[in-house]
Amino acid sequence: MVLAEYGPFGDVVIFVAVAIGIANVCLLLGLLYSYWETYRQVKSKFTIGLLYFSTFLLFQNIVATIFLALPLFIPIEFHGSEISGPRLPLFLINIVQLIALSILLKITRE
Repeated sequence: MVLAEYGPFGDVVIFVAVAIGIANVCLLLGLLYSYWETYRQVKSKFTIGLLYFSTFLLFQNIVATIFLALPLFIPIEFHGSEISGPRLPLFLINIVQLIALSILLKITRE
């Protein structure tokens, strides 16, 4: 078991958190593509800002997803609140971010 402090569902929490992180990365890639296509047509500063914003958010999501996935690939038990504590909050943040990015992608494509 990877996350004993979260009970018998600790491994499930990690798998779901990583899956949501990957979904966020995919949504951000879709947004980047849409913003790039818009920039090629319009060439506005606002669209450049959206490209920068999406790029930095993409980077943050990749790093967070890698951090969440580490216990799945490295057979080392993490101890200490600095390393193992943030996984559940990151999981919850990723869920909220997934909803927000889904809405943003939907309204961007309309």
